[in-house]
Amino acid sequence: MQPPLWIRIALLSVLIVGLGVPPDALVARAQQGPQKPTPQQPVPPTPPSGQQQQQKAPTPPPPQSEISTQTNVVTLDAVVTDQDGDIVTDLKQGNFRVLDDGQPQQITNFSPTDAPITIVILMEFSRALSSWGYFGYKAKGWAYDFLNHLGPKDWVAFKTFDLKTHLVDDFTRNKNQVAQDIASLYFPDFSEANLFDAVLETLDQLRDVRGRKAILLLATGVDTFSHHTLDQTYKVLKESDTTIFCVGMGEEIDLYSGSGGTPIGYLQAKNQLTQFANMTGGYAWFPRFEGEAPSIFNSVAAFLRSQYTIGFTPSTPPDGRYHKLKVEIVDNQGNPLQVENRKGKKKKVIVYARQGYMAPTAAAAGN
Repeated sequence: MQPPLWIRIALLSVLIVGLGVPPDALVARAQQGPQKPTPQQPVPPTPPSGQQQQQKAPTPPPPQSEISTQTNVVTLDAVVTDQDGDIVTDLKQGNFRVLDDGQPQQITNFSPTDAPITIVILMEFSRALSSWGYFGYKAKGWAYDFLNHLGPKDWVAFKTFDLKTHLVDDFTRNKNQVAQDIASLYFPDFSEANLFDAVLETLDQLRDVRGRKAILLLATGVDTFSHHTLDQTYKVLKESDTTIFCVGMGEEIDLYSGSGGTPIGYLQAKNQLTQFANMTGGYAWFPRFEGEAPSIFNSVAAFLRSQYTIGFTPSTPPDGRYHKLKVEIVDNQGNPLQVENRKGKKKKVIVYARQGYMAPTAAAAGN
């Protein structure tokens, strides 16, 4: 219940001096009774001083080139070298022979590399095998060095792993930004190195990226805490079309192990990295001295720029099994190709390609 009008006028009059409102206006308000609040338009927040609100542009995706729209076409990338490691170039489709479980296949797609590199630097940054993080710092320097071997059109992503996997930079052509992020790494936080989990997670993220793609794995090869096993990792590698290049960081353990011999754990770690590379058509290096790194990274870039993409439709029906692949290089007469090495002697060539593929089931192939 509202008070009488004369009381409301008296109370409002007391405020005249403080408010500076004409008395007639106050009387009019009192006679009108309570007023409904006037809705106000929301005011956008003011950015902090010196800052501008910007909408982050989406990161362009890495280049994708579809080899074939047929789901039953098997594609693989191959690099051919002589026995000294020098890459053999200018090969034609007729120089390649593909065997699927020992059976020759008809090559339907063939092209030499002409696309930019698409690669993930997957780097162990932990205190595994070194309480003060020596191998982590070593990998940091190597990752930084590898950027010097990439061109302006190449795509690179940067990830680290210890107890977990960390995406530092998504695919980008901005090598300077990646270099700054590598340089900003300070000190490894954990002694764990979840190698298997990191590899599997990265392969899964690359699954839908079409075209040539690779991982540069800088690691000791030791796994201490992964949720996945080595056998599970090998199983995924068999099905993957991503090439893995491995650079082992722990060779000093072998070099300075003394008369006691190389620890069994490191021999196993080294073998794991070698298998990762062999199964995916890559290569594994185990440098003992810092001066070897530039040559290794030059080889990685050369491998990626010298790949041949080969496609074929299996002559056998889809059976859901793992099929072993073998790529042979032949001359114009169908004989094993031989090239002269640095000493002028003719030697057979070496092919680096993934070792097999998982065939789809009949039901999956029919979809």
